[in-house]
Amino acid sequence: MRPTEAKDLPVAQKAPDPHTVRPAGGFPLLGEDLPAPGAPSEARRPQRLRLDGAALEDVDGDVPAAVGRLLDDLLSERVERAVALDPVFGHDLAERVAAFTLEGGKRMRSRFVWWALRACGGGPVEAEAALRVGAALELIQTCALVHDDVMDGSRLRRGRPVLHADVAAQYAGAVAPEAGRRFGEAAAILAGDLALAWADDTVADIEMEPDTARRVRDLWSTMRTEMVAGQYLDIQGQVTSSVSLARAVRAACLKSALYSVERPLALGAALAGADTARTAALCSAGRCVGIAFQLRDDLTDLFGDPTRTGKPTGGDIRAGKPTYLAAVARARAESTGDRRALAVLRRSLGRADLSDRGLGEVREVLVTTGARDVVEAKIDRLVSQGMRHLDSAALEPQGRRRLRELLHAAAGTVPVPAPGPCGADQGMPVSALLTVGAEGGVR
Repeated sequence: MRPTEAKDLPVAQKAPDPHTVRPAGGFPLLGEDLPAPGAPSEARRPQRLRLDGAALEDVDGDVPAAVGRLLDDLLSERVERAVALDPVFGHDLAERVAAFTLEGGKRMRSRFVWWALRACGGGPVEAEAALRVGAALELIQTCALVHDDVMDGSRLRRGRPVLHADVAAQYAGAVAPEAGRRFGEAAAILAGDLALAWADDTVADIEMEPDTARRVRDLWSTMRTEMVAGQYLDIQGQVTSSVSLARAVRAACLKSALYSVERPLALGAALAGADTARTAALCSAGRCVGIAFQLRDDLTDLFGDPTRTGKPTGGDIRAGKPTYLAAVARARAESTGDRRALAVLRRSLGRADLSDRGLGEVREVLVTTGARDVVEAKIDRLVSQGMRHLDSAALEPQGRRRLRELLHAAAGTVPVPAPGPCGADQGMPVSALLTVGAEGGVR
């Protein structure tokens, strides 16, 4: 699915909705073109997947593909309804939201939901709900990324123009440049809102037992608020030039750790009806590795390969983001009296026009102060702690193995064989990992 011009898919060629009243010619009177509130629609009712044991094994073999097929069906219906509502809205926004969602990412969050479900013993009855929750997470990720690109002023995402730049380019010949830029950003905000609405609709349509539905919807509601809180801390740190290690960790936890890893694991456990002990172990593992995931992202932003990340390096530095990596570098430079390193950081952080040479100086500071090594070591320690939490839970062997692989992949670390009996720090609470030590690190 791709964004198209209105001429590519004329609304007159669409099959009419049997519950829609349309006049014989001319533009419809207000309200005559809309389905009656509460009118039944077979298209809106989610089709039952009816997964059996063999189908479960197929999904086990390729979770992203299974979620992708479900998204394709779901979004085709959503786009059709949007085009029927208004063709300009449908083609400009709904199609872009659908294309962005279908073409993107590794489906990491939906894989965490699925394998948490399977690790906790979930079977065919719960499998459909897990795939639908996974699809909803992919939509909420679209919302997060589209809005994030607007807030960061990004130009590329996944090697392509970001949504707001794409919309602005579509209308470049019709409006003045500044008006086109603002229009593109406004359109992207609405596109993110649309993705969020579709995500919520998808969760609301899932058939679940009452207790399961309550757990899932409570988690979903909490996760959405945490996402906004984390993003706010991110932009608030940028504008205030925050260098607090504690705030950097807090933002990383809210913005990425909970939403990207812990909450998807908790959702899968809830769908499987997991007990408190298994759920707590999965959540603790997700919290640890989720923070490691954000720390890895901070490193990748500066030291990654743009051909693999799909966006230029140094975006966090140029935007002045209050990353843990930058906070460690400044803390270590201050503790050693490294005036040159401090000067580089002061003049570079938050400079949108920072040259490649200037970015190279920042990289050098991150290496010479030891900040890069500190963050790498913290990632390893967080992942090790997360694995101990995971191994403490009574999980299905295949699910545990797949979760170990996924958690290592998220943090960018190499999987190691599951250990035997755990060490004395097995039960260390996650909060203990996040205390800020004198050396300027997460412990």
